[in-house]
Order: sequence, then C-alpha cells, then structure tokens
Amino acid sequence: MQVAPFHLAFPVYDLKATRDFYEGLLGCGVGRTDDRWIDFNFFGSQITAHLVDNKEIEVNTNDVDGKKVPVKHFGAILKWDEWEALAEKLTANNIDFVIKPYVRFKGEVGEQATMFFMDPSGNAVEFKSFKDFNSIFAS
Repeated sequence: MQVAPFHLAFPVYDLKATRDFYEGLLGCGVGRTDDRWIDFNFFGSQITAHLVDNKEIEVNTNDVDGKKVPVKHFGAILKWDEWEALAEKLTANNIDFVIKPYVRFKGEVGEQATMFFMDPSGNAVEFKSFKDFNSIFAS
C-alpha cells in the first residue's frame, strides 16, 4: 500500500522551542519558514507550526486501556525498530510521557506499540508501530 503524505497545521506559542523540539529532538527536517510559521518534514508528511497568541487550555481525553488518551493528537506510524529507538531516545531525554511506551494487543491481531507526549505548546503527539503493517486497519 502506497500512502500519500498528509498535511497538518497546528498552533504553537514559541517558534524557537517548537523548532528545537521537532527538528532537534525528533529529527524532523525544516522546510519553508516565516516569522509566524515553520514547515516540518514529519516522517514524510508536512506539518506546519503556526504561532498563535492565545493558548488553548482544555485537553479532552478518552479512556483507552485504562489510560487517558488526549483526544486531539497527531503522530506517525514507524517501523518497529524505529519506534523502539525513538522511545529509548525520548526516555534518555527525560520526556514527560502522557502515556509511557507500551505494547497493546500483545500476541493479537493489531499488536501495536504506542506512546504519547506533549510538544512545548501542549500539542499531544503519538508515535505507534505495528508488528504487522498489514494489520493497521484490522479489527
């Protein structure tokens, strides 16, 4: 299955902290920039951080596996070894996980690894991986 890149725009409150986080920590390439926005190559897709003046305060969550998953979030699906390497890197950099790295549906169809954390502006980011990429949409 060939997947087309997506585009996502999201609010941030500090462009320097945002760039340090996405480019420096996550390794995302930087594309076009302006005084109020930055384009990032987010694992093959384009995300754009837009500087805003008013902070969004409320974070809604849903219970999933007994954990509070931020409803509003975005992320990427990585290969299993890439996910493990990123989890180790984030842990070594003392990221404050909303949901620490763990494996869901172990040994079942759709077995997946997942982790959630916030960027410097409070945007929830999820990285996941599947033991079998063909089971991404399996139920």
